[in-house]
Amino acid sequence: MSLTGGNRNDVTELMPLLDKVPAVAGLVGRPRKRPALLFADRGYDHDKYREKVRMLGVRPVIARRGVPHGSGLGVYRWVVERTIAWFHGFRRLRIRWERRDDIHEAFLGLATCLITHRHIQRLC
Repeated sequence: MSLTGGNRNDVTELMPLLDKVPAVAGLVGRPRKRPALLFADRGYDHDKYREKVRMLGVRPVIARRGVPHGSGLGVYRWVVERTIAWFHGFRRLRIRWERRDDIHEAFLGLATCLITHRHIQRLC
């Protein structure tokens, strides 16, 4: 994960993010190094980034600007937005007060453990 300033454009971190994706488990044999698809919203709609993603062997599924909603990407985006909302449920993560990256990432890891624990409790 790469930690950046709050006012950076998300698309600038697209390629570093794809480089850090771990191997994807699947069929028997050599694991895939990259996912098969990349879902993204209109903020990533640029031919330059589509081409870069294709060069990595990933098929981009990016919503187009100027096209009415209904592309179906909202289903996947909702999961991400919901997860971010769960993280914002922790006051310490809502606004970043930590100056050191390692401390902030430690709180993110702790929040992930607590969120996972809560979901496991519901299953039991």
